[in-house]
Amino acid sequence: MKGFIQKWWDKGKILWKKYHLTQWSLLFIGAAILSVLLFFFIMIQRTDLSSLRAGLAQATELYDVNEELASKVSANRMEGVEQELIPEHMMNAVIAIEDERFYEHGGYDVRGILRAAWTNMTSGGVVAGGSTVTQQLTKNAILSDERTLRRKVEELFLAVEIEKQYSKKEIMTMYLNQIYFGEGAWGIQRAAQTYFAKDAKDLTISESALIAGIIKAPSVLNPYADEKKAISRRNIVLEKMYDLGLIRSAEYFEALKEELVFKKGKPDPLKGMFPSYVDAVIEEAIKRYGLSENELLTRGYKIYTELDPVMQAGVEELYKDNSIFPADKGGEMVQSGAVFLNPETGGVRASVGGRGEHVFRGFNRATQLSRQPGSTFKPLAVYLPALEEGYTPFSILKDEQHSYGTYSPKNFSGQYYGDVTMYTALEKSLNASTVWLFNEIGPGKGMNALERLGFNVEKEEQQLGLALGGTNGGVSPLLMAQAYSTFANEGNREDAHYIRKIENANGEVLAEFEKGSTEVTSKEVVDQMNAMLLNVTETGTGSGVNVPGHQVAGKTGSTQLGFETTDGTKDQWFVGYTPNLVGAVWIGFDNTSEERYLSGASSTGVVPVFDRLMEQASKSVEPVAFDVTSINEQVANTRREQEEVEEQDERRGWGERWEKERKKIEKELQKEREKFEKWIDRFFNN
Repeated sequence: MKGFIQKWWDKGKILWKKYHLTQWSLLFIGAAILSVLLFFFIMIQRTDLSSLRAGLAQATELYDVNEELASKVSANRMEGVEQELIPEHMMNAVIAIEDERFYEHGGYDVRGILRAAWTNMTSGGVVAGGSTVTQQLTKNAILSDERTLRRKVEELFLAVEIEKQYSKKEIMTMYLNQIYFGEGAWGIQRAAQTYFAKDAKDLTISESALIAGIIKAPSVLNPYADEKKAISRRNIVLEKMYDLGLIRSAEYFEALKEELVFKKGKPDPLKGMFPSYVDAVIEEAIKRYGLSENELLTRGYKIYTELDPVMQAGVEELYKDNSIFPADKGGEMVQSGAVFLNPETGGVRASVGGRGEHVFRGFNRATQLSRQPGSTFKPLAVYLPALEEGYTPFSILKDEQHSYGTYSPKNFSGQYYGDVTMYTALEKSLNASTVWLFNEIGPGKGMNALERLGFNVEKEEQQLGLALGGTNGGVSPLLMAQAYSTFANEGNREDAHYIRKIENANGEVLAEFEKGSTEVTSKEVVDQMNAMLLNVTETGTGSGVNVPGHQVAGKTGSTQLGFETTDGTKDQWFVGYTPNLVGAVWIGFDNTSEERYLSGASSTGVVPVFDRLMEQASKSVEPVAFDVTSINEQVANTRREQEEVEEQDERRGWGERWEKERKKIEKELQKEREKFEKWIDRFFNN
């Protein structure tokens, strides 16, 4: 048997040498190793190490119209702090307990791995880890949590690459900003607030040692879970710091004696404030100024806005009150969007993008809505250009059923009034007379007016349906508020905007709003328009608007459903204004259907909503009267003047008649006197 084995062994050696299998084996092993190295090299090159800096992301601060800090927003769960705001002893505490050769290795520590292996073997379990701080950073910030050989190798390669690209201080700063410290505290700043109610920069040596000791087992070693274990772990960290020469003897004993007081800091009250307004600000910064969401949320920018925090808070609170909105239908909530702006500057003072739970940068119905405006377009597309063409509020319009080719506008009520004044047609929101007037002046005039008011209208929209809000693209509350601000600002339209300027963390101005004013129409035309729209809220379709102490002009609007129903609309609008505040409110369903639509007219739906919102918003502005009175008051004044004239005429007529009678009587008396005197003369002469 032995000879047989030897025989085959000798043959094998001959064949091995003949075919150079040693060289081929070495070549194969070398190629395999090279392939593995190449794979991990390519993987490293494709890995975006910039994500490591996520922990350094600083919250963006939003300032209100008075330049007071109003809100903060950030991109992640951590609140990053810069390197200079982390105490040296905090970094040293982590080095002592997590990676004592941190300043000596290049990303991985062979000695540390061997030491951990020996410790685990002699203790009979896993009690020590061999990962460096750099490897832990790689694992937390870049790699998944899977425990495989491949992930461990990736961790080693990436750790080496990180050490090449960043300094040790940068690595430790990124690590401390991303590690979990228990109790929901991600990053050193949150940890300092969670356990000691202070900023990271103010941590003592003893406090730093306790926080560093938590890293190994955050749910077990934090003081709220087990204070004794946390203190014991702190003492171990302090001893390691002393042994490694990271603290002096006096510091060590002083830290041991320090009595720690654990206290949770209050969450930042400004984080997440005014979410709808913040969404609109970020959207404007991206679209108008070309900034990215990532840089807006991570670079510590300061955004100065037009926000009125009192107005915004009041409007947001009303949006939580379900009682002021129409009831839900078909399992869906009636949605809404609102904008309130200063007509003199175009600055948006308050803005709400929807009802219900807020989703960061979700659909914002204040700015992103695109729905037809209904009759709120009538003053803009029809009555404004008509007044410019010489019509007056008292001009007579035809309110009759009439077809213009295939287009046959109908009044919402089904009633027609024949000859009506312009102000009556607007006050009652009559469709037939409005389209008649639009046809008389020509749709081109309406298109021109809409362009001046800030709308992008397309050539194919030049048709009679535009008079009643028949647009292709639709509008938003922001656009409608901007357009109506013309009537509150003596015929001038200011560009609506949320942002005044944006500064980076160093105070350098990155973007600034440039005022853009458009002279839309004359003050004379605006006065006539305001007089008519004051009528709407006094005795017209908007008569439910009654804001104490403020005169409000405005217009209702609604759009038809795409199916037959006796009582319902798809969208409802109200755009109203005082001389110093413009508000636009839309209500409707996101998904209108036969089960989900608005019942009734705007007067019973959106008008009460607008009334409550405008009443709240107007508390932040001074009451200011319009330069003109409503048509109702003008007509009433005219009647009073006529009655006074008639009364004066009547008094004057009685005086003239009395004078005639007096003269007549005097004449008769004179005749009688003469007769009497003649009789006396005859009597005595005879």
